[in-house]
Amino acid sequence: MAQTAGIRQRAETMLRVAAMFASSGLWRPGPPLKVARQLDALRRWGTTLGGSLVSAAARDPGRAAIVDEYGTLTYAQVDARTDRLAAALGDGGARPRVAVLCRNHRGMVESLVACSKLGSDVVLLNTGMSAEQSLKVLDEQQVEVLIADSEFAEVLKGAPAAVRTLTADGPGSAVAELIDRTVLKAPLTPPPHSGRTIVLSSGTTGQPKGAGRHSRPGLGPLASVLSRIPLRVHETMLIEAPMFHTWGYAALQIALGLRATMVLRRRFDPAAGLRTAAETRATALIAVPIMAQRMLEWRSSTQEELDLSALRIVALSGSALPGGFATRFMDAFGDVLYNLYGSTEASWVTIATPRDLRRHPDTAGRPPRGTRLAILDEEGRPVPPGTVGRIFAANELLFTGYTSGATKETVDGMISLGDLGRIDEDGLLFVQGRSDDMIVSGGENVFPGEVEDALSELEQVREVAVVGVPDEEFGQRLAAHVVLHPGAELTADQVRDHARRRVGRFAVPRDVYFPSELPRNATGKVLRRQLRAEADRAS
Repeated sequence: MAQTAGIRQRAETMLRVAAMFASSGLWRPGPPLKVARQLDALRRWGTTLGGSLVSAAARDPGRAAIVDEYGTLTYAQVDARTDRLAAALGDGGARPRVAVLCRNHRGMVESLVACSKLGSDVVLLNTGMSAEQSLKVLDEQQVEVLIADSEFAEVLKGAPAAVRTLTADGPGSAVAELIDRTVLKAPLTPPPHSGRTIVLSSGTTGQPKGAGRHSRPGLGPLASVLSRIPLRVHETMLIEAPMFHTWGYAALQIALGLRATMVLRRRFDPAAGLRTAAETRATALIAVPIMAQRMLEWRSSTQEELDLSALRIVALSGSALPGGFATRFMDAFGDVLYNLYGSTEASWVTIATPRDLRRHPDTAGRPPRGTRLAILDEEGRPVPPGTVGRIFAANELLFTGYTSGATKETVDGMISLGDLGRIDEDGLLFVQGRSDDMIVSGGENVFPGEVEDALSELEQVREVAVVGVPDEEFGQRLAAHVVLHPGAELTADQVRDHARRRVGRFAVPRDVYFPSELPRNATGKVLRRQLRAEADRAS
């Protein structure tokens, strides 16, 4: 019985993959010789990052793979350059563990692909970490080679003497020089074992943890995304989300799988990003919510005309969408918005389409094909539709565990995402927030997101974060950190009066602060621990 069920499951997966790939154009007929080379590359290299690049270069060697500040590289050029870089890094047969600390540009992509071709473990360092944090990760992860942009001089200089350091940004970088001077003695062959990819948790609550990722994910995850987002072969993808993060790294994997042109920018700027999208005729934009929010604000404040008619997809992930943002964004840019919910440990769990977001701007969407989702109570039992509980999920991209040896709570093969949420009668997920962010005030449970959405309705409010701080009488009280639009005015009493009309009495913020901006990490998540500390000190 179990064998029959397994066969049926594999057959269903194959049919799912076939349907998704057909709709995306991946199975479009092509020159027989190139198709044969593509399939042979996949057979030999598999679906690793390096294998996806080799396969894409075999099918579309002359297609632009990377467009960045340094110019354009074709798939054939990236394939040849990463062969040479892999050979240089593995000189003498070594497969060193490599840490990469780079912004989005060709040097980062080439380093990641070369390490994949070599079979090296890769640790993706967060550009928003302090030098002290980065150096601690180098030690904890036993890194042997550090590839970093020259701006991170403190980390490069502070690395242990045993760690080989290489700069990666620009034609004159150490990585570029290695590529230019390396001569292959023999064609590169697939490594005997695929290296691990280690993504760091976002680190909003302390030292980030290393989460192991599958480096040979198969075709299922790509088909999963395509089941909810209509990406197609040969997209032009502007990847603004940092590639050291789960979503940015996933975008790199998707782009290679679709033989897309990746448009990369080292630093985010809303005006420059939208101008780049217009100039390159980008068909897809990959970003985190705060980036899209800044783009909307800039476009609403400028008279500059930009032709963004080619932009079919704006896919966001990394943090919750601000209240009402989805509707405002689609009113300005069209129904192109897709919102992905997930985590470093589970990748994407649900995806909201423009249709979902038009109906429910606060929804996280539905699970894509191949993903199981459940809302469980404290004893691990399913709760009825509409009931808030703990979010658990399982898919083909679950992490392999933390490098420390720790793992996540698991129930029936599904891991806890650490969030609370509910699923409505139509199967849509609504995320209430982190379980440890829930505020208990006077015995009442308050979800910060509900209060934040209510305060975001005020036209003077640019963004807002609500946290709980200790209170002798109620256990916790609410503190609202409200950022106003330039020139706008609002008082604490006006904020509280609006909250009284929109949420329960127990959810009205007692403390109201007006900072110039909210503290965020490099992926745009609000650092709530820092806000709690600031509110506690001020009380």
